[in-house]
This record gives sequence, structure tokens and C-alpha cells, in this order.
Amino acid sequence: MSTHRTKLSAAALSLSVLMALTACNPAASGGSAAPGGSAAAGSFSKDLSGTLKTSGYNPSDEVGKSRSDLATKAVAPATVTMDTTNFDTQKFSAQAASGQVPDLIQVDRSIVPTLADKGLIQPLDACYSLWGVDPKTQYYPAATKSVTYSGKVYGVPQFFQTSMLIADKNVMQAAGVGVDQLDTSKPDQIVAAAQKMYKASGGKPSVIGFDADLPGSADLWLQVFGGSAMDANGKPSLDASANVTALTWMKKLMDAQGGYAAIKSFKDSMDAFGNENQYVKNEVGAQTWAQWYINVLSATKDKVSVVGVPIKTLDGKALGYAGGTALAIPTAAKNPSAACAWAIKATSLDAWKAAGDARAKTVQQKNSINTGLFTGSPAADKAVRDAHVVPSGSADFDQLISTAYATLDTTASFGSSPAGSAIKDALSNAVAVALSGEKDPATALKDAQATALRAWQQTSAGKNG
Repeated sequence: MSTHRTKLSAAALSLSVLMALTACNPAASGGSAAPGGSAAAGSFSKDLSGTLKTSGYNPSDEVGKSRSDLATKAVAPATVTMDTTNFDTQKFSAQAASGQVPDLIQVDRSIVPTLADKGLIQPLDACYSLWGVDPKTQYYPAATKSVTYSGKVYGVPQFFQTSMLIADKNVMQAAGVGVDQLDTSKPDQIVAAAQKMYKASGGKPSVIGFDADLPGSADLWLQVFGGSAMDANGKPSLDASANVTALTWMKKLMDAQGGYAAIKSFKDSMDAFGNENQYVKNEVGAQTWAQWYINVLSATKDKVSVVGVPIKTLDGKALGYAGGTALAIPTAAKNPSAACAWAIKATSLDAWKAAGDARAKTVQQKNSINTGLFTGSPAADKAVRDAHVVPSGSADFDQLISTAYATLDTTASFGSSPAGSAIKDALSNAVAVALSGEKDPATALKDAQATALRAWQQTSAGKNG
């Protein structure tokens, strides 16, 4: 149950495929960046016309549709056609080879620097400037940083659903564990609390005391311990001492609860998205979840007793960690001006207000709880919260929602690297082999660093130092 799963999840982008894309892409090899007589890459105009082709954006719910409708109306007389399937590496490869790329793509933010490094998407600084938007103030700092490469902004961020702990008060009470014992700035205390809440039957877990969502949220825990998967330039730093300390703690936590394999097997059996979820059945003490999971739990609000706890770094500061998607414009896009306008309008304050209104109607129809929209934009988040997030009648869920909003005070994310996918995969593999006992944490991270570094050295940034 990774906190990084979203409805708009993008396929992982491998370095080998991107290198193939680069070979096929005229823009990356010095050819024409915008075939067919269109404006050069980086040149945007408010004089809109023609057809805008998008890929990856799916207006399948009221939030997506309301934003899409507003943006589509705003770019008229240009017309919009949508490929609503998730971004696909192989499809994009074929499009790049044929010179028929979409004008606007939606991708996971972690691969934006990779696409930028390969010359496959264009910087949007001029786009932002044309429409009077400052990305440094429009979006959360971590969101903007994740789509910034070599000093230029290459994406328009969407959503920033931060992680937090969601704990089962029934399990905590039965074990004699208080909320104060779920303070992640005290990692040894977390292990002790996990042991108290953990239960086994027939040698198998029946209650997980503390689920750190591994390996999915491994980078979050690196940052809790003061580490990170990469340095400020995007170069992998997986074998840093703070990361070794973090992974050593992760293994200690798993071993204190029957071991990683047993925990994973038990989690796989949980009805995490159903009416018999792990909080209904009191199968977990505390878990790491992104904000969106509060919406899932609200369907069983009368059957659960929960409390939200912010995740803190070792120095006691709350950590609002999140990933998300971004809109980007391929270098060879034939209608970059319409793409620019649509992306800016779809993430504008007006668009998010419209989305908030639409979500409020759905909540009312379903007699559910309005948990707000975590949009990636501070102003939009506040506007939606002020307009629609009201006392729900459930003290537990009101507390969960307030805790989620509090995590936005200090934002963080995976970072920005042209070797981002390779670094993320190497970290995930290192965590898996360390938790299973195949390698000790230091060796696992050393090997992962070597793998990630080879990928980094194949990027333009890596080749240039």
C-alpha cells in the first residue's frame, strides 16, 4: 500500500528507453524543435488557434472534469483532443520517432528532469511569464523544485498530497500506547510502540504495530533521518551515512514485528480500499498514508476510530512529503501556445475553485466528508478549505483533516534529478534486500549507489560533472 499510488499514476520511465527517445528526437540532436511551421520551443503566444492534443490527463472525476472544462473554454478558439490513457513510455517513444508527439503531456514529476535532460520537453519560464504566473509563489516550494532542472522550470505541478500517520485508537488503547509515543523524531520510541501494538497468531502477524510503507515510502524515511536519495544537483547520494542509519532503523522496525516478508504478506491480504479495511478490523496500530486515503476511510467513518499524527524529522519538525504529477510540453509540440495556456488555466486559482465546488456537490450527494483538495497551490488549498471544509460531525475525521493541512507548512519531495527513476528504483531494491536480510543496510545502499551513479553518468548533467 504505497502512499505514492495515485489515480493519475504514470509509468516508470527507464533510462534505456529515454536514450532511445533521444536518438529519435530531432530537438535533442539539434534538429527543428517544432516541425510543421510552428513556433520555436520556448516561444509562446496568447494568440491561440488550431488543435491542442493532450496525453495523460484524464477528466474522469468531477475534479478533473471541472478543471478541464474551464481550461478548454479558456483556450478557444483552439480545440482540444485528449488521449486520456496514462503516460506510456513506449507510446511516447513511437510518437517521438514519428515526429507526432502530443502538445501537452501529464507525467509523474519525478521524471520531468529526465525528460528535460534528454531534450524531450521544453522549459516553461516564458510560458509562465506570458501569463503572469510566478511558479515560486503559485506552488509549494517542493513541487516547483521537483520540476526544475538546470535553473529552468519544465513542468506545471498538480496536486501535493502529503504523507502522515493514520493510527487506530482501538489498537493503541489495547496496547497502552498514547499518541505521544508515535513521535517519529524519536525512532527508538517508534520501535517500542510498534512492539507493544504488534500481535501474532500461529507465528503470523494479526496486528501490525507500525507500518512505515516500505519500500514505497523509503525516501520519506531517509529525509526523516536527515538524509536524501540525491544531492542538491540531483546526483545520487544513496550511501550517505544518514541513509544507512535510516535503513538500519527500517530493518529494526520490521524485525521487531515478525520481519518484512511476514508483514508484506499480511498487508497484501488486507481489504485496504473496502468496507472491511484494516482500521475496521483493527489490524494495524499506525500506518503511513498520503492525504487522499482519508477519503477512502470516510466510507467507513462510523466503523473506525482513528487519529492523525504528523511525521517529524529527528529535529522535531513536521515533514510534508509528497509526490504528484505535472503538465509538460514536448519540445516538438506543434501547438505549444495552446498547451501553455491550457496548463496554466487548468492549475489556476479559478480552476481549483471550480474543482472545489464540484467536489462539494459530490460530497453532498454521497453524504460523505469533504477533506479538501491538496492541489499543489497554497492559495487554492486555502480557498477550497475556507469554502468547503466544515465540521463533519466526526471529531476523528475533523482531526485527520486538520493534521493533513498542517503538514503543508513544510513541504518536501523526492527531489529533481535526470536519473530520478534509476535512483528511485535503486533505493527500492536496496530497501527490499536489506529488509529481507540478503544484505546489510550499508552494503545494500553502497551497491544501490553504484547502480544509480552509472545511470547518472549517462545523463547530460552527469557527463558534465
